Amino acid sequence: MTLHGYLEQSARRYREKCAAVEASSGRQITYGELDRLSSRVRDHLRRIGVRPGDHIGICLPKSIVSLATLFGILKVGAAYVPVDSLAPPARNAFIFTDCGVRAIFVEASRADALRCELARLAAEPRLLPLDWSDGSSPLATYLAREEAEGGLAVEGESARSEPNDLAYVLYTSGSTGQPKGVMLTHHNGTSYVDWCSETLAPDENDRFSSHAPFHFDLSILDIFVPLKHGATVLLIGEELGKHPAGMASVIAERRLTVWYSTPSVLTLLVEHGGLDARDDHALRFILFAGEVFPVKHLRRLKTLVPHARYLNLYGPTETNVCTYYEIPQTIAEDRTAPFPIGRACSHVKARVIDRNGRDVPRGHEGELAISGAPVMQGYWNLPERTSAAFHVDSTGRWYRTGDIVVEGDNGVYTFRGRRDRMVKRRGYRIELGEIETALYRHPAISEVAAIARSEESGVSIKVFYASRDGHALSLIELKRFCAHNLPAFMAPDWFSHQPLLPKTSTDKIDYQHLIRME
Repeated sequence: MTLHGYLEQSARRYREKCAAVEASSGRQITYGELDRLSSRVRDHLRRIGVRPGDHIGICLPKSIVSLATLFGILKVGAAYVPVDSLAPPARNAFIFTDCGVRAIFVEASRADALRCELARLAAEPRLLPLDWSDGSSPLATYLAREEAEGGLAVEGESARSEPNDLAYVLYTSGSTGQPKGVMLTHHNGTSYVDWCSETLAPDENDRFSSHAPFHFDLSILDIFVPLKHGATVLLIGEELGKHPAGMASVIAERRLTVWYSTPSVLTLLVEHGGLDARDDHALRFILFAGEVFPVKHLRRLKTLVPHARYLNLYGPTETNVCTYYEIPQTIAEDRTAPFPIGRACSHVKARVIDRNGRDVPRGHEGELAISGAPVMQGYWNLPERTSAAFHVDSTGRWYRTGDIVVEGDNGVYTFRGRRDRMVKRRGYRIELGEIETALYRHPAISEVAAIARSEESGVSIKVFYASRDGHALSLIELKRFCAHNLPAFMAPDWFSHQPLLPKTSTDKIDYQHLIRME
């Protein structure tokens, strides 16, 4: 089975059933319509020369349009490369250039800025602009215009992709200052979808949330699990996704049965969503991943929505979910420690190793390593980084997650921290080095160091910097610069100007000293 095969299979069984709904606009599409629209995308891509194995970019807001585009790319045998359409054009241009995309579906209003940044990098992928002012279906309007001008493409079957063919490339924050592309195959994706099917037992009557953007690995469950089973997926866009009362209304009014998001979003729902005014939830599962869920907020959520099952899902983009833990029905009032990340999923193997790859005894700290079907092929065009990410021995190829854990006697893993300068905020993995690299581009900044601190409300990021003329920059200028050079989820929360940054005896920035300055 391929990822696009899920849609084709369900379209044969549930042709007239609703496949997807846009939460904000209420627009819907049936399985038959989604299958036909994505096939038109497939045929158009073939007509402009896209071949199996190519990479195609997606720079669109989450919508039925981007969902159909994604499936059309898969149907032609290409891999989709999604980005945050609201991120700085320079960052998106780097991703598309790095990945060598053949073409890019882009919102028309953002096409010129992206084209300008691509030209700076001497990249010339074909831009396929979709204009939202064309009405409720910018993709259908675009395809009709292209078909009228260029002639209808010869219709054919979808590509018969092999399990190890690339399906999608998701870019994550990179320690070198540039994002890196995680290469994931159809087999990587379907093995995870199969595990979700086994665990959640969904059917055609389920209604799934889709809160995560398509460039975030949580979206793999959101998209492919419901469409495999003939269920309905509710697409929650950027604006509604930040509005807790609106999300709470959607959960109740749309009778959602499966919700999946980061703990930060669920905390917003608890604190500001008005969930206590509603007792009509149809939720069977509440799934969360990407960061630690503060126990006091989790306890409150379980009080407000008591009948759902709660699963803590863990896993980096390189493996998708690889461990899980079901939260007990009752959380002790005196519990303050976060719950474990759980035991290994049935489609992976897990172990705890030291820096030399040797197994660590149970009860001792070590690095979590994962092997099995969902583990990535590697990082795009970064063979050395790929090699460094894996430990290989007689038992197989193990991805080193960088997460420090302790394995209990029952095979349950408890998260203790990171071994590098990576942090998680709102579900995104962030390399602090990438923030520093972006700020070093500011002509007035001579030194910069970013640190993170964990609070009950989540992770905050503070930047210490020194300026070339010794004067502090205005907060407005710093925030504006970050908005043009970093995606919103990486923007620092605090800035502190220093005459000089503290150094170690080897003349490196003394991060421990900065932490003590907090």
